[in-house]
This record gives sequence, C-alpha cells and structure tokens, in this order.
Amino acid sequence: MGDRPEPLRLGSIAPNFKAETTAGPIDFHEFIGDKWVVLFSHPEDYTPVCTTELGAFAKLEPEFTRRGVKLIGLSANTIESHGGWIKDINEISGSDLKFPIIGDKQREVALKYDMIDHQDATNVDSKGIAFTIRSVFIIDPKKTIRTILSYPASTGRNTAEVLRIVDSLQTGDKHKVTTPINWVPGDDVIVHPSVNNDKARELFPQFKAIKPYLRVTPLPKEQTSAAV
Repeated sequence: MGDRPEPLRLGSIAPNFKAETTAGPIDFHEFIGDKWVVLFSHPEDYTPVCTTELGAFAKLEPEFTRRGVKLIGLSANTIESHGGWIKDINEISGSDLKFPIIGDKQREVALKYDMIDHQDATNVDSKGIAFTIRSVFIIDPKKTIRTILSYPASTGRNTAEVLRIVDSLQTGDKHKVTTPINWVPGDDVIVHPSVNNDKARELFPQFKAIKPYLRVTPLPKEQTSAAV
C-alpha cells in the first residue's frame, strides 16, 4: 500500500482527488465548491456500527444543508456494494440517505487522508489489508481543513457533536468569537483574544471581563449558524 503521506493538520489544504461515488464521479475540490464539507470514513460496508452512523448522518443531513454544509462518506468497498448497503441503512434507520459515498476499495483516498488503521491489527479485510478508521474532516469553502476527528473502528461517532463543531466554526468566523467547553448555540461565547477591549465594547456591548484573558459575551442563538 506504500508509505504513509505526511499527516494532515488543521490549516492544511484538503488534498484533491477524483473518485467514483454513489452519486457518480467527482473531483473533490469541485464537489466542495463554495460550501463547507464534512468528509467521514467507514471501515467497511455491511458492518453494524457503520450502519447506525450512516443512518444518523442521513437523518441529520437537512440540518447540515441549512448551514451550507455538504456530507460525503467513504467506505473501503465498491460502489455496487454501497448501493445494496444503503437499502439496509434506510430500512434499519428509517432514513433516506442521499449524500454520496465514495468507493475506495484500493484505499487511495484513505491513504491520502491518512485514514488507515495503525492500531487494531484485526481491522483488516480478507487479504489482510488495513481498513479505514472512523475519521472526520470538516473542510471550509477555502478547502482548508478546520477539524480532524479520529475514532477507532469499535466506537460510533456522535453526529450532534459534528454539527456542534460546524456551528462553533461558522459562528466564530462570523463574529470573531471562540466557544467555551460544552458550548451550544445560545450559550455565552468568548471574545477572541485578537479583539482589543475598545473594539470588544463596540462589537459586544454586553461583554464582561472575568479575567483580562477571559472575556465573555451573550450571543443569542438567532445570531449563530444554528439559526439559518
């Protein structure tokens, strides 16, 4: 399978690729266009944890779409295999999965994004080739990677957390704020350190300084990306 590429980091440009998907062939950068994208990988079709995850993402897709976010999955199987699996996903979850799933049987995209399992020696196919782990990449319209999450094959993701991260990133970009622990839209936010107090008073009349380095301000849910 060749040597692993240099690890991708926050701020890296998402590598481009061409691939077959359940919605037809794509050029990934063209697919991103002017939208945000959540790219997430799965170890294999017809596996229990993956089936529950894809059903959950399908149900939450309208919320991502409202925020200008496209979803795209990846699994180390063929498009034909994906097609049959999607029928099972919809039947089990009661969803209507519409977003594309990349066929990556040769792990070409998985290698490019360093999604290959290096820990679990049992997470391999019948030929002993490592499957993909549960990776999540949140990518902005400039093709910049803004978030990287990695889960082991045994642990299902939290779709609400992925959506919460999107809200944090989009709201932070718009309002020059950061979000504290366990933040959800509607909670107080933190004034970005790059904003001085004079500018903060102009932008956030209700802000208060708990410490010189910790300044908070109310930000109603209606002013966050969750309100679109």
